[in-house]
Amino acid sequence: MVDYRKDAHTVYDIKYHIVWVTKYRYPILKGSIGDRLRDLLRQGCETMGISVVQGNIRTDHVHMLLSCPPSIAPSKVVQYLKGRSSKLIQDEFPELKKKYWGQHLWARGYFCATVGSITEEMIKEYIANQGKDEEDTFKVTE
Repeated sequence: MVDYRKDAHTVYDIKYHIVWVTKYRYPILKGSIGDRLRDLLRQGCETMGISVVQGNIRTDHVHMLLSCPPSIAPSKVVQYLKGRSSKLIQDEFPELKKKYWGQHLWARGYFCATVGSITEEMIKEYIANQGKDEEDTFKVTE
């Protein structure tokens, strides 16, 4: 069964798989830096009302499975998480400023895919069968 999330006027189940990498793919996300990054990403998600379903911080990239409200675009989620974490990590670990002299910890792009309990084929079949009711129990007559 799907665990739907609820807001004041919406019920939803929107999940994104998001991946982004460090600039130049430097393997810096280990030890205390990786631990602190995990805490910062959790705090950032909590601030935005996003639930972290699963996460994994590798030495040069971050994987996150997030359950997001429908009012927040995936690009805004990534923009916020990358921007906030980059600034705070570099402020707390001054040794990173030597590698990232332009103050950009993360590479420019990211990967994002939607995740759901209904497959694309199921949706296509549902749309194709609209209006093809075998027994119409609620008819409109003139």
